[in-house]
Amino acid sequence: METSTMLADRLAGQRRALLAKLDGLSEYDARRPLVPSGTSLLGLVKHVAYIQLGYLGDCFGRPPGIAGPWDLEPDDPDADLWVPAGESRADVLDVYARSATHADATLAALPLDTVGHVPWWSEDRRHPTLLEVTVHLTVDVARHAGQADILREQLDGAIGYLPDSPNLPERDAAGWAAHHARVEAAARQAAGVPPA
Repeated sequence: METSTMLADRLAGQRRALLAKLDGLSEYDARRPLVPSGTSLLGLVKHVAYIQLGYLGDCFGRPPGIAGPWDLEPDDPDADLWVPAGESRADVLDVYARSATHADATLAALPLDTVGHVPWWSEDRRHPTLLEVTVHLTVDVARHAGQADILREQLDGAIGYLPDSPNLPERDAAGWAAHHARVEAAARQAAGVPPA
């Protein structure tokens, strides 16, 4: 498999994993902050949509023609990480899909040694190749997909990579409870904490 095709495939896989964490969620659960930093599942999807447009769009002279949240709310440093009530889930998912299409088109159109310009990176790193940026972006999307795994498990106990490919051992609720107890017991023993 050609390197650019492989990278596009890996990036697409991480996008799917992140997006799957919204499946079946109510509007409230998709949007609500689940940790003190305010991170929400739909906010993560929105963030990935816009960073993808920046990294595999603007940074390589391929502006997507989609205004970013920073353009619309320049005084809000978190504008890409949360979803105001007036912005619909459909709007976020539309930008997410369009950003994926635009990113994939960039990977298809340009050689991996094409040099871009990432103005928000330090001066010594500001002119990376498409290969470097794509690896960076894929790692970033994977990080956010991992965050979404944990957030979704906190919401309703849903776990796994994708619904049709969980990438986890098959256990029922009792099996997971036993595993949890085993991990807890080991942590207590290692730390010298008495059993519960």
